[in-house]
Amino acid sequence: MSRTPIPLTPDEIAFARSLVIAEDVAILALNKPAGLSSQGGRIKAHTLDDLLWAFARSNGKRPELVHRLDRDTSGVILAAKTKPAAGFLGKAIMGRTVRKTYLALVATAPDPASGTIDTPLRREEIGRESYMRPCAADHPQAEAALTRYRALAQGDGAALVELQPHTGRMHQLRVHLASIGRPILGDPRYGGALTAAGAGVPRLMLHASKLAFPHPDGGTCTIEAPPPEDFAEVAKRAGLAISAG
Repeated sequence: MSRTPIPLTPDEIAFARSLVIAEDVAILALNKPAGLSSQGGRIKAHTLDDLLWAFARSNGKRPELVHRLDRDTSGVILAAKTKPAAGFLGKAIMGRTVRKTYLALVATAPDPASGTIDTPLRREEIGRESYMRPCAADHPQAEAALTRYRALAQGDGAALVELQPHTGRMHQLRVHLASIGRPILGDPRYGGALTAAGAGVPRLMLHASKLAFPHPDGGTCTIEAPPPEDFAEVAKRAGLAISAG
């Protein structure tokens, strides 16, 4: 994350503000579009973390992301507006009291239609790229990973699946679905098809649809974001009814 203020154009500031779906004194929730990196990366372009300078206060403080989404994943992402809120939410994530719900499009619904995938994962570096691979629990690099899933609907050439990760491994949902023979559409890295229902798939069909978490000021908060148009369009072609945001 950048601690040095990054100058943003009026258009970039307007774009950043257009992503806001919930805000109060402690938190800022945004609906991240696919193609925008959360942080870092090798691409010389502003990340979502950079764009948070659009919300900088007069004292130079600005919101800080408390988790990440893959660049090609769309949906709800949370930032803390104060240091105490950042610490509180960081502990909530570590304590697994933050509940994340995703929607994914796959070619065929899983069988059984619902269940738990608890295959351990390990990281593998190939050139400058990082991959996650299923592995045995006794592998020296094994990381425990658990995902709950349920098929919501089967269409013509695509199925809609709801996912709830209970751990936060890199590429966890993508690799877990691939491990049961149901890679996410638009994910060639892990075997996902690039066409569905007779047309191309524009990107990874994975969307962070809901985030439920304990609020720093007490109580719980649930924030939802409907899938974007590209996700809804692929679903529509397959006869799956999804309303785009």
